[in-house]
Amino acid sequence: MAPAASIIAGQVLSIGEILIDFIVADGAPTLDLAETFVARSGGAPANVAVALARLDLPSAFCGVVGNDPFGSRLGVQLAAEGVDTSRLQRTDEETTTFAYAWKDERGDGHFWLLRGADTRLTAADAHAADIPSLAALVVGSVSLSSQPSRNAILEAVALAGQSGVPVVFDINLRPTLWSDLGSARSLCQEIASHSQLVKLSLDDATGLFGSATSPQSAIETVLAFGAQAVVLTDGERGSWFTCEPTVTFVPAFAVDAIEPTGAGDAFTAAIIARSLASQWGGLSVDDIRYAAAAGALATTRQGAWAGLPSRADLADFLGESDLSAPNLSH
Repeated sequence: MAPAASIIAGQVLSIGEILIDFIVADGAPTLDLAETFVARSGGAPANVAVALARLDLPSAFCGVVGNDPFGSRLGVQLAAEGVDTSRLQRTDEETTTFAYAWKDERGDGHFWLLRGADTRLTAADAHAADIPSLAALVVGSVSLSSQPSRNAILEAVALAGQSGVPVVFDINLRPTLWSDLGSARSLCQEIASHSQLVKLSLDDATGLFGSATSPQSAIETVLAFGAQAVVLTDGERGSWFTCEPTVTFVPAFAVDAIEPTGAGDAFTAAIIARSLASQWGGLSVDDIRYAAAAGALATTRQGAWAGLPSRADLADFLGESDLSAPNLSH
């Protein structure tokens, strides 16, 4: 039996957007055809925070919600998941952010964000987050698309670098948030250069580097930015990873998928769990399989938070003791 996750020195802090997802519930493949929506808690960094807690890791979240009913809901639900919400701020300046989410005919997820309180995260919030005490810091690109949240993320990453705290960058590009994708690429390059691990999807890579980008060339580009390890996912079509020099493909698990919302965030949390277990000793095929299992399981339930798997869920799904419980005593 693996030791308790509490032996991890410090929390894993996810910083960035938290929001309400309005998920298309009638199966429409485009937003203009949708008529029925269901409201659920979400936001990629918040999803990762919940997924980490489900994997029995000490998880915390830093972000901003509006001083409104949706903001109250998010705070209560995040705390109920076992996530430390002491760094969650409220503001009267903006209402809580929300997003529309749907899947296309291929089954891939799409999102349209309407920004609000999440953009009010500041560099002062990053300084108050006690980053030197962390086991890892998780960031994404959504907060980089607006101010002052951009400066908050840049400051958080700088503080992590000064303290030797590993940075995990889940790019999670939302092209509609950027008037200039060149700016997105420049900022992603800057964050990646300070990251222990960068996770991106093939859609992220296409948005940043162009439609001719292959998984291997995208990974090589991000490694050239300075990232220590890179994982690229493409949903049910599998994943690629490297810590240099070889790019390795790992097939996805075949499941009866219901909804993709949160699957990538489950994948990210599982990779973090494996990396903490190995003390960031480099990724393996088993690590990617563990993460792929988490992502696959997340698609078999309504997303985002309800679909995020626990350690027990993964143990049952994989049926392999060497993968089901990362040894956190390493």
